[in-house]
Amino acid sequence: MPQFPPSGVCLAAFLVVGCGSWGRVGSHPGPASQTEALTQVLDLSTVYRRLGRLTGANPLPFVADAAFLAGAGDSSVAVVALSLENRNLAFQREGDVFLARYRVEITAQPVSGGAGLRAAKDQTVKVGSFAETQRADESILYQDGLTLAPGDWKLGVSVTDLSLGKASHAEGIYHVPAFTPGTLSPPRLTYQAKGRGVRSAPVAIILNPRGTLAYGGDSASVYIEGYQLPGPVAIPVRLIDAHDSVIVVDSARFSGGREVESAVFRFAPDSAPLGEIRIVVGDPPRADSTLALISFSQLWVVTNFDDMLSLLRYFPDSPALDSLRKAPPAERGRLWKEFWRETDPNPATPTNEALDEYFARVAEANIRFRGEGIPGWRTDRGETLIRLGEPDEVFDASPASQGRLIRWGYTQQQLTLYFVDETGFGRYRLTPASRAELERVAARLSRRND
Repeated sequence: MPQFPPSGVCLAAFLVVGCGSWGRVGSHPGPASQTEALTQVLDLSTVYRRLGRLTGANPLPFVADAAFLAGAGDSSVAVVALSLENRNLAFQREGDVFLARYRVEITAQPVSGGAGLRAAKDQTVKVGSFAETQRADESILYQDGLTLAPGDWKLGVSVTDLSLGKASHAEGIYHVPAFTPGTLSPPRLTYQAKGRGVRSAPVAIILNPRGTLAYGGDSASVYIEGYQLPGPVAIPVRLIDAHDSVIVVDSARFSGGREVESAVFRFAPDSAPLGEIRIVVGDPPRADSTLALISFSQLWVVTNFDDMLSLLRYFPDSPALDSLRKAPPAERGRLWKEFWRETDPNPATPTNEALDEYFARVAEANIRFRGEGIPGWRTDRGETLIRLGEPDEVFDASPASQGRLIRWGYTQQQLTLYFVDETGFGRYRLTPASRAELERVAARLSRRND
């Protein structure tokens, strides 16, 4: 297996509407350039905004979504969920664990004016190792609910790291439906869902706020509620791709005659093409929909096969990767699944930890080495970081030093690499001898994990 250490497991707690955190274990674009593909992988805000999500920017990025369901009486419930990554929080060691503390504030203000609502909660994330503090996946989910009157509302979400005080905010205008007899809730993607029978009952769903689905992964779940539906009814459900082609036709069935009745529509992500899809429930003019994105992973927004192969240029070679590079279009889906299985160091989890760690390194390299006029992951230092990980020792010569030089040392590999800026323009290249040493060690690590 490729030598990328697995990520750890964060908090795990089932959630009903109220508050809490839950740690999960574990426009169709044309062909993009390598730089554009990498932008999609690393800076997801544009993609998620196009999907209708709220996105908080640096220094504490997050993605949030809202679902609207019937509440007690004539009210509605807004379930707001947001997705965070461990690596964006400041963890501190306390005994044998690492702790991070953050606050989420959700506000709702009527667009027409009047009193608003606010819900704020402090949360603690506890992990058992430093490696888990660096997780770059959707390692934290927070969810809370507000009871609102039907109408147009401005929803705001703010997240604050309580250790450093850094914060991010996002807001958007939403229409909160009035759920009268015979209506349906707007469809929403969920990780878990438990139905209910009356409007006053707590909502027990865990939203998928990003709406990203892994191609070849587990089935996706779309949650829908019906309110006092008149007798047995089959509500049409269609999956529509970015070219407005219907790719799946099915139905959600309700018995009818109940105050609240739920249905969960499931589909396999690889039954749809890579890219954005629209999940449409019902017939016009009463149809409603939500957007989702089918990518090579829930963690990386890469929906073009050639882009993925380009981004895997530093991944350890293997027969599975070689087959993937040579795959004709008709075989790509099957060979991607084989590549995923053969490179997955822990098949018991729903993620491929080796690929997750690889892309985390790609992301880090692109941020850290952005000053050389090319994407950071394509620099020699970026390549080295991706292939070998963090150096144990770094010596950075003064800019005034002749032949400006940077030295990286890897203790376990007994390896010293030299990067030299020969032009004086700040572009550091491996010396020929260091390039040979990098290739030798990378080849040895690859053989060790075959």
